Amino acid sequence: MSQEQDRVTAALARVPYAKFLGVRAELKGDELTLVLPFADHLIGNPMLPALHGGVVGALMELAAITQLAVSGKAEKFPKTIDISIDYLRSGKPVDTYARARVVKIGRRIANVQVEAWQGERTQPIAALHGHFLVAEEDSAA
Repeated sequence: MSQEQDRVTAALARVPYAKFLGVRAELKGDELTLVLPFADHLIGNPMLPALHGGVVGALMELAAITQLAVSGKAEKFPKTIDISIDYLRSGKPVDTYARARVVKIGRRIANVQVEAWQGERTQPIAALHGHFLVAEEDSAA
């Protein structure tokens, strides 16, 4: 396992919800993809059946903060400031993938976009746009 893959695995291990969901990371070159293996407990609407929207949203938020954690040099984990999610299609009961793109990292704030898909990457099931706190100013009293 490469040093970068170790960093990704360590970053995901710091988030207990990632373990609950069963999320794993695949790092190929500089592209980080999170994989959410399908499990019955992830179904939100058993009539369709469809993945729970919160699970899809959590996968995308994990993709964003994990990407920031491995691309940044800070020891602190990024904190979510705000996110907006567009649900584009129902998530089928199959594996789901997410990939984040860091649009800009400033001194304190990062702007990140994420897409989640199943099967065809060109047909995303959801998209996230978020702002994350990547560094905090030292507080002097």
